[in-house]
Amino acid sequence: MKFLLFTFVGVVHLLSTNSGKAIYRNGISQKTFQEIKEEIACYGDVAKAIINLAVYGKAQNRSYERLALLVDTVGPRLSGSKSLEKAIQIMYQNLQEDGLENVHLEPVKIPHWERGEESAVMLEPRNHKMAILGLGSSIGTPPEGITAEVLVVTSFDELQRRAPEARGKIVVYNQPYTNYSSTVQYRVQGAVEAAKVGALASLIRSVASFSIYSPHTGVQEYQDGVPKIPTACITVEDAEMMSRMVSRGNRIVIQLKMGARSYPDADSFNTVAEITGSKYPEQVVLVSGHLDSWDVGQGAMDDGGGAFISWEALSLIKDLGLRPKRTLRLVLWTAEEQGGIGAFQYYQLHKANSSNYSLVMESDSGTFLPSGLQFTGSDKARAIMEEVMSLLKPINITQVFRAGEGTDINFWIQAGVPDEETDSEGLDDLSKALLLLSTEVTLRTGHFGFKAGGPFPTICNNTGESGMLRWT
Repeated sequence: MKFLLFTFVGVVHLLSTNSGKAIYRNGISQKTFQEIKEEIACYGDVAKAIINLAVYGKAQNRSYERLALLVDTVGPRLSGSKSLEKAIQIMYQNLQEDGLENVHLEPVKIPHWERGEESAVMLEPRNHKMAILGLGSSIGTPPEGITAEVLVVTSFDELQRRAPEARGKIVVYNQPYTNYSSTVQYRVQGAVEAAKVGALASLIRSVASFSIYSPHTGVQEYQDGVPKIPTACITVEDAEMMSRMVSRGNRIVIQLKMGARSYPDADSFNTVAEITGSKYPEQVVLVSGHLDSWDVGQGAMDDGGGAFISWEALSLIKDLGLRPKRTLRLVLWTAEEQGGIGAFQYYQLHKANSSNYSLVMESDSGTFLPSGLQFTGSDKARAIMEEVMSLLKPINITQVFRAGEGTDINFWIQAGVPDEETDSEGLDDLSKALLLLSTEVTLRTGHFGFKAGGPFPTICNNTGESGMLRWT
């Protein structure tokens, strides 16, 4: 699985340093940057051991084979489905058999939505059956469907300018793809904005930089006080075609049928396993991915790969007989696709102990060859990360870029996990965790990073724009 690529985003507390000067915390002298640099360099042999095990040793392709078995056995794992719960039980057993510690399930209530049968047919100016995918949590249409004229817009601003034209129509968004975080707002908010101006339904151009006539599903959100209307994604090709048609003065009419339904919340679990810390077991370095997926694919990329890479990171540490000072905790989230539901409930359960979390990471993006880490933080923290990344020279993944994000750890970011300078022993353990996890991720997935809110640094990998081709 060397070439699978995912995003690791998290909250990390890094030591604030002054090069060549001792750092003080509560009146106690800490290590200088030079001492920190020398200490990080001492992990060179550990880095080589991980590289050898993951790339050339018995762990070669292990995470790929584990993932293939799960997705072949279970298939899609939609929130609220029996297949998701089957996958959770399989993973619970797998983690126990792998010899990890404190393997347990934490109960979560999650949404249960099913898409049902769905179709969209252009009736004017010609007959054309369109490929669509209903968006998560969308309501359905009446059994006879909705037949209406189309209004094509390229932005929310254009929709507002043409609001009088939208009433009683199906709004089609043909927004240009700029980047994922900006363009995905049309999928998330498109139905609400269309409903505000009286539209009957909305169709959103799939959020992708290229297409092979493939619609992309994903979550969308309704807003209190705004009528709920059916909403689905269409292909880039159909969105562009309709834009060309209306530019020529053609009238477009579409019949939309969607059998989507929401059911009462279902019982589910976040799946947890650990390697208990030898000296500070109450302090946690958390690594994670989500087990749920959408229903129209087997979820190997989004996010089976991220979940299994996170498991593999702990497996490598265990196989090498390494025992970190702080607890390494694996969490496989449930119901991420519905807006980080499992992660939010985990945060609510554990936020009282947030000061014990040194690092929170998530793996959930892309499948491309890595070039380095993206980082946002102080120059001092960046200098430490550059030293950690230098340990990855044997695999040529040492660059440090900027920026990053992550759905399942945003709750920690927004809460502003307390700023905590890391003492010398904390640095020792944090450096090891960064090394072990980043080596595994960059070797076997290629997308690694951490994210922090407030004063904390942010890092994740750099893969170029193609790294954002995902369903989230």
